[in-house]
Amino acid sequence: MREKHAAIGVLAGTIRKLIESGEIQSDKIDEIRLRIGQPVWLLYDRKGGYLLKNGTFGKERKKAHIVTALELRETMEYVSDYSMYAYENQLKQGYITIQGGHRVGIAGKVVLENGKIKTITEIGMLNIRFARAYIGCSKKVMPYITEQNDIVSTLIISPPGGGKTTLLRDLIRELASEKGGKTVGVVDERSEIAACYLGIPQNDLGVTTDVLDACPKAEGMLMLLRSMAPEVIAVDEIGTKEDLQAICRVANCGCKILATIHGSSMEEMKEKTILKELINKNIFQRFLVLDNRFHVGTIKGIYKEKGLVRI
Repeated sequence: MREKHAAIGVLAGTIRKLIESGEIQSDKIDEIRLRIGQPVWLLYDRKGGYLLKNGTFGKERKKAHIVTALELRETMEYVSDYSMYAYENQLKQGYITIQGGHRVGIAGKVVLENGKIKTITEIGMLNIRFARAYIGCSKKVMPYITEQNDIVSTLIISPPGGGKTTLLRDLIRELASEKGGKTVGVVDERSEIAACYLGIPQNDLGVTTDVLDACPKAEGMLMLLRSMAPEVIAVDEIGTKEDLQAICRVANCGCKILATIHGSSMEEMKEKTILKELINKNIFQRFLVLDNRFHVGTIKGIYKEKGLVRI
């Protein structure tokens, strides 16, 4: 499959050959971490461990393949298509998105210019995160966030790793499908929703979705409102005063909003200033609270009417 080859294909040849020659199944890999002088670390089949010298997965550090500076440099050359300059804007965010929507997190020496991050040099650590879509995961909640066959503005509340971006992505895909019939605008500030590569979304977001990639949420929402006239605007991880102001303007124009925010419960959220204001202004008609105790994306609760009535 293309997405597997794209993620493994950016690895240095020696590491790639180890994975391809052994018993490791690429569709079970979630993360590959490379650190100079340290073992290749894998999150494999939901377990953490090492890439061993015989191409297998295990916990024995002494048998693990150790990453060299040359291997990490070679990997970065593949990740950046031999042109780090072309990815300077992404480097400011600490990652590069590659073909297939996979994200390569980067750590090293941060270079500042006028007090702001300019780029990252002396790169010594990489984290390749495999992107996977869970098509259809939003169908179970769709009946609860619609009224009279129309979507209502919805806020997804979830702890880190709870599946909020995955659910948001599938909601967008459903709404922008031929059956859904909605025009959706996405502000993908961290390139996680659409995972654009050379301007093309690598994740399936339906047929009527427009994306502003690597754009700040507040500015992007207003840009989409003016330029693309969407019926729904979707954003991930709101949290600033500017986000709140932009959301209010979007809502006042009659556009529906799908958004996510970090949190674990409605009670916790009501203590956050931004959510207090959103609740008081009646911006969202539904609140989905996710949990990851049993599996990613578990629905903990669905609320409406200013977040006070549980469905």
